[in-house]
Amino acid sequence: MGNEFTSVQLDRFFKGFLEIDSFAETDDSLNGIQVDNDGKEISNIAFGVDASMETFERAAAAGAGLPALADDSGLCVTALAGAPGVYTADWAERQWFEGPPGRDWYMAMGKVEGLLCRQGGAVDRSCWFACTLAIAWPDGDSAVYEGRVDGHCTWPPRGALGFGYDPVFVPNGRSETFAEIPPEEKHRISHRAAAFARLVAEQFGT
Repeated sequence: MGNEFTSVQLDRFFKGFLEIDSFAETDDSLNGIQVDNDGKEISNIAFGVDASMETFERAAAAGAGLPALADDSGLCVTALAGAPGVYTADWAERQWFEGPPGRDWYMAMGKVEGLLCRQGGAVDRSCWFACTLAIAWPDGDSAVYEGRVDGHCTWPPRGALGFGYDPVFVPNGRSETFAEIPPEEKHRISHRAAAFARLVAEQFGT
């Protein structure tokens, strides 16, 4: 499995992951995480592709001779039956009548709030951010890891940090939204950090 690869090879793999243009839009929630492999560090890890693409991963890993890593994450709202979920980014995509092509996260947050308001003032506003990571090795081994952080939706949006739905997500035990929490602190409690910690613990034994 991963032990066959040198720290240099894994470092090249992780640092080069975002060079695929079609998957370029990510946040920086894993930047600076240190992965110790045989005493050497792999840093500045970031990624953002659909973790359900296990077949693609295995083919990519076998073809490149390096591990393939995929990530899928999103906001899940209890009162909306887990939506937007896997469609988290899609909810931000403008339709032809909504303006220039692209993503409008304020619009996406407004969609969530509008659907909650339809259910009345006593609606359950609990929600969670979920992240699934999948890793595949050239020898055919693969594994999936999940991370989750629970909280509730608030309105109006607050904070200028983070991205996506961060301004309306308040993690349990906090009064600030993710967009009000300093990035280095948010990264320690995020869904991506939780998933990646599990991956690192099992795959690299740290």
